[in-house]
Amino acid sequence: MGRTRKFKTVAELEAAWERYKAYCDNQMVLTHDFSSKNSEFVSKELKRSVTYTIEGFCVYAGISRAAFYERYADNKRYADMVTRMKEECEVDARMKFEIGAIPSQLAGLWMSRHGYSTKTDSTVSGAVPVVIDGSDDLED
Repeated sequence: MGRTRKFKTVAELEAAWERYKAYCDNQMVLTHDFSSKNSEFVSKELKRSVTYTIEGFCVYAGISRAAFYERYADNKRYADMVTRMKEECEVDARMKFEIGAIPSQLAGLWMSRHGYSTKTDSTVSGAVPVVIDGSDDLED
């Protein structure tokens, strides 16, 4: 038999996910900047947010990623919640790119985990019909 679930109900998983998002959205970071007015370095603690990930949630909740997918993602009872978690991770990353919280140079790296690609397919396979219609010819 498998191990017992950390989250016995969907509501418990949802509550833990909400706590994780609040944790991500409220990270305190010590920043340093040079004040030309005072000619000295100034340190300040600022609130920053980090991007939501399933991996980050697993670390936060104290479970392995493999256990998360085995016990929750592969279980019909939890499947909708897990899908919502994945969708919220994608939306969170997209929003942070759009507002500039994450540099756009990292878009390919971050968004590839959600199925996006920076590559374009310029090859055409198969027969492509070409239709030449002379009815629109200009007359002199």
